[in-house]
Order: sequence, then structure tokens, then C-alpha cells
Amino acid sequence: MASSLQIKGIRKVYGKGATGVEVLKKIDIDVAPGEFLILVGPSGCGKSTLLNIIAGLEEPTEGHLFIGGRDVVQVAPAQRDIAMVFQSYALYPTMSVADNIGFALEMRKVPKEARAKRIQEVAAMLQIEHLLDRRPSQLSGGQRQRVAMGRALARDPQLFLFDEPLSNLDAKLRVEMRAEIKRLHHVSGITSVYVTHDQIEAMTLGSRIAVMKDGVLQQIGTPDEIYSRPTNMYVASFIGSPTMNFIAGHADQPGAGGQFAFEGGALALTSPQAGPLTLGLRPEHIQLRSDAAWRGEVMLVEPTGADTYVVLKTGAGSVTVRAPAQTHLAVGENVGLAVEATHCNWFDTSTSLRID
Repeated sequence: MASSLQIKGIRKVYGKGATGVEVLKKIDIDVAPGEFLILVGPSGCGKSTLLNIIAGLEEPTEGHLFIGGRDVVQVAPAQRDIAMVFQSYALYPTMSVADNIGFALEMRKVPKEARAKRIQEVAAMLQIEHLLDRRPSQLSGGQRQRVAMGRALARDPQLFLFDEPLSNLDAKLRVEMRAEIKRLHHVSGITSVYVTHDQIEAMTLGSRIAVMKDGVLQQIGTPDEIYSRPTNMYVASFIGSPTMNFIAGHADQPGAGGQFAFEGGALALTSPQAGPLTLGLRPEHIQLRSDAAWRGEVMLVEPTGADTYVVLKTGAGSVTVRAPAQTHLAVGENVGLAVEATHCNWFDTSTSLRID
């Protein structure tokens, strides 16, 4: 049965006194049994430090950590019943795939027959039965990562921890392995925490995402909540590719019938309050329309196959639009921009916080 994970007031400070550096600042997260939580943020935000604290590889300066209802802060890593998959596969080069998968079971004195049965079950789950007699040097990067996951999975742990496991793979293989990890979680049902700096991985894999910056938890929610209702401009800019467009301006009145004026244009939009505001718009929520009053000059056209991204220079700054695949525009062309009012995100210009 999957276990819960509670992170309560976790702080981590390196060094002492005035020279101490606080890398985690009172982190509180509850992970439900069977949930797949993504910790996402830029390098240095504290996500890997938090994962190492969960694993027991580092001690928190203060706070509590509960796995399955048991406080494990003072519990040794080997006693936490956690399996970890690293960025480097960390396989034993002289052992076969089967021996690598079964190594932890052998260390636990699991009988040979039971061990062989579990190795076969895990290999079937990961679709690597035909590789069991090979050595790691005879495998591709994706196959090695499957073996590393198999070794972790064979133990049937309370908690699965992933530390940027796909970073060393090429783009095509990363897509395949993302699907494999998602399928594996669905089959195993093991509570999982996954660290990445890649927001595409975060959006596609997680049942919930925790966005971090400078040791502070910025927002936690489902991928749809994070994408559609970011709590501040940092989250709005970090999640989504291309990033959200921000337009600083002034709303003349709250509610319907008002105008949002900005450098180079004005839009009839329903704003939450009067005064200085920043409007956030996803690229797919801006349309290119010849009859629109707000205008921009085409700076860049990027066909991607399914879509075409158009970057325009406007009085309010650079704006990126996601347009249909067969959009043909020339650099320097002047085009109109229309906004879907139902998809506006409003932020306080001074605090960067979302306003509903």
C-alpha cells in the first residue's frame, strides 16, 4: 500500500551565524498516498536539497518529515524504505542486468527463488526481459535508466525519489522515458517525488507540481492550476513554453466596461481593480487579426510543425503569439493583435502577486 509523505516546516541552513546560507525556508508539503509530486525550479532553488533530506542524505536544520505517518528525521536512510533513481544510473558494471535489479533484495537476504521471481516481474513491467543477461556497458542510455528504475522498483519501497533521471538522455529518448515513468507509476501506484528543472517534464508527469524559487515554495497545485492560475509572475513565467507575455498598464475602472491602457494601445477588458496592473497573456490567447487596433511589428517567425510562433515588437514590449501552422508572415510586417478576454491573468505590478 502506498505511503503518505508530510514535509513540515523544513529549513536547511549551510554554515552558522551571519555567514549561514538558508537554502530551504519553511517548506510545507503534504503528498497523498500514490501521488506523483514534481519539485520544479531553476538551479539553486533548493529542490535537490529537499529531495536529499527526504532520502536521509542530508539533515534538516529544523522541521519534521513523516513517511507513512512516522517521523523519519532521525531515521537512517537505509531504514526509511525509500528507493532513489539518480541522474547517473549508478549501475554495477560487472553485474548483469538481473543481478543489478536483484542486488538490494540479495542484501536483504531474500531467498533466491523469491528474488528471481521478483526480478522477472519487474523486468516484465519495464519491458526489459530480453536484457537480463547483459552488462550495463551493452545497453543504451534509455535501457540503463530502465534498469536503474527496476533496481529501485524491485524493493517495493514506500517512496520513490527521482533526481533529474532524464537529464543525460537525448530529446527523443526523454519523451519515451517520460511516458515510461508515467506508465510505471500508474502500474505500481508508489508515492513518488520527482525533481526537475524542465517545466515540460513537470507538466506532463506530475499529478501535482511544487514550484520553488530561492528556497521558497511559490505554488503547489495540479498542472492545470499552475498553468491557468499562476499565483505570481514568477510562476507564470517559469511554467509554459513559450513563456507568458506581460503587459504593464493602467485600468481605468474595475469590472465590465473598463479599459486597460498601456504603451502603444488599449484593450476593452474586465479588470479586477482600477489602477496600475500587469496583464499576463499566454501566447495561445492572443490572435493575429488584421482589423485589431493594437498593432505590432513582426520580429521573428518560428514554424514548429504543429504551430507557428510569431514574436512581435509592440509599444508594450515584445509579445509572442502561438499561431496556426500555416501562418505566413514577413519580418517587418505590421499586424493587429486581439486578446481573448476570458483568459486574462492580472497581477499587482508592485508585488507581482496574482489578483482575482
